[in-house]
Amino acid sequence: MGAFRFSHEPIDETAERARLTDPACGGYSSFEGWVRDHNEDHPVRHLEYEAFEPLALKEGARIIREAIERFGVEHAACVHRVGDLAIGEMAVWVGVAARHRHEAFVACRYIIDEVKHRVPIWKKEHYTNGDSGWVNCERCAATPGHVRHDEAAREHGSRDRAHPHPHHQAGTPDHPHHQAGTPDYSRQTALKEVGLAGQAKLRSSSVLVVGCGGLGAPVISYLAGAGIGKLGLVDADRLEASNLHRQTLYALADVGADKASLAAARVRALNPQVEVQPYTIRLEAQNAAALIEPYDLIVDCTDNFATKFLLNDVAVQAGKPVIFSSVYQYEGQLQVVRPGAPCLRCLWPEATRDGIVGNCAEAGVLGPVPGTFGSLQALEALKLLLNLPGRLDAELLVMDLLNLSVTRVRARQSPDCPQHARAQPAKDAVAGGASVPLEVGSALEVEFDSLEQAAEAGYELVDIREPHEVAATPAPGTPIKPIPMAQLLYGTPTYTPTGRSLLICASGRRSLAATQELRARGHANVFSLKGGVAALLAHLTA
Repeated sequence: MGAFRFSHEPIDETAERARLTDPACGGYSSFEGWVRDHNEDHPVRHLEYEAFEPLALKEGARIIREAIERFGVEHAACVHRVGDLAIGEMAVWVGVAARHRHEAFVACRYIIDEVKHRVPIWKKEHYTNGDSGWVNCERCAATPGHVRHDEAAREHGSRDRAHPHPHHQAGTPDHPHHQAGTPDYSRQTALKEVGLAGQAKLRSSSVLVVGCGGLGAPVISYLAGAGIGKLGLVDADRLEASNLHRQTLYALADVGADKASLAAARVRALNPQVEVQPYTIRLEAQNAAALIEPYDLIVDCTDNFATKFLLNDVAVQAGKPVIFSSVYQYEGQLQVVRPGAPCLRCLWPEATRDGIVGNCAEAGVLGPVPGTFGSLQALEALKLLLNLPGRLDAELLVMDLLNLSVTRVRARQSPDCPQHARAQPAKDAVAGGASVPLEVGSALEVEFDSLEQAAEAGYELVDIREPHEVAATPAPGTPIKPIPMAQLLYGTPTYTPTGRSLLICASGRRSLAATQELRARGHANVFSLKGGVAALLAHLTA
């Protein structure tokens, strides 16, 4: 049996202990954390505890399960107070019942240590001089300081009392004057190009990160760790298990939660001094200008071209710098667009249609690839904010991480680029992909329950997936003409529909992009199967 919960009321340790009583258990251990009247020599009047409860409850329950499985105990529980607490009140209680005292002891210690390091809980200390401050609860278990370990009387008839564990320290061996529980920037301020003046610059800076995925995870972590004053995090997606091999900001227990909210909680845990604002929305033409307006710098960590070009255009108009990056399998590219410098449209006047180039789900990716390019984006952001030498300027950096080759492509500014940018967002919003949905009534997509229905309706069926995809997941039903998308769009001779053609891919995304491209070339009788092979298989199993 195990449980983790929060309480707005005082903790009744007697009742909590009674819930763990079991005749099969001879060992019992508990931790009680109390609010004390001082912290780091600052007199404290009272405390406030706050938690990001959806994530905290899930992670707390996971810790309890781990303790039960790892140490073979029978029962474990943890209760943590939230809200305002007075001096002497119990802030946290942990109890473990086991067959023997050793298992109970180590499981209890494991739970409190993991809770204080992994569960998103913060405390606000109110001092007697009227000041107050939020402190990450990685050290919340240290604020109290009373641990009790009991062996049931029926086994040994005795009680052991352990010495309080010294969680708080005045400093570290390297930095004896650093106050525990506060961020330490000494390693970066030791750089002569940074120093205390540079740290003050970072503290007064604000950065908007658009996309909290494979690129965004290292960007967010490094900027928060560096002490950026304010971080805005934009992402409308929820975490999926397939994200975790490259999006190391999150845990398996987070699956299903909003990425922006999860990332914000991690920022608060890493550096409570950073003001963080999550936006669980998609950046679109209607809100882009308002989103970027309060921030000094924008970092694009998205995976679709429509959003990248929209950000480019809005930033050019607003005079804001943007750091762009994108990855494809083992390769990636990096470009910094600053006011008055070449932008995306100076290299590519028209936005590439989303779906023409595979995303991570379709093309595959190794986690360190976006991790590398996200780290480079964070580095360029710090170089910009600190005005460091060696900034990427008027060029596109292209790296192949498989053979570690680096190419720099010089970019020249188009004379009419600002005017060009101002005219483009509305056009790309219609032609783009994930950031602005296509209208259903555009007749680009059609739906069928089976390929037989489509064939009977007079469509030529064309499978634009790669051969390995077709072999792994054959389309159910009537045979389809295989023409991989690259060959369809750019092969020789050029593909020319003989009648009405229905393009089919895994999910309908690439086929929709290919349909748009062929329509733009004048082929009006090309259509995309909505939902692709996945939709056909779903109909079969429904």
